[in-house]
Amino acid sequence: MNVGMNLIGINHQDEIHHGDSIVFGGITMNQTFTAVAKNDGDWWIGWIEEVPGVNCQERTREELLKTLRITLIEALEMNRADARDAGGNDYEELNIVV
Repeated sequence: MNVGMNLIGINHQDEIHHGDSIVFGGITMNQTFTAVAKNDGDWWIGWIEEVPGVNCQERTREELLKTLRITLIEALEMNRADARDAGGNDYEELNIVV
């Protein structure tokens, strides 16, 4: 059985960067996603095109991108954990390249 790791509540300063990859909590992430960022008065708002529900609002563009990245990592790991839980005890994980 594969066991997922829940990233919510973990200090995101524990990230280790290796080139374009990020090792976070023992998970290597090197996927690329598209952030849509928009200045709206005193706020920057943004979302991730490929993952519904990942949207954030911050005072600066830099803060927005950081928060989007953290929120995306958490959303991906929660989705992984949900998928693994749905698989029960007998499943396999397969890589699919698009």
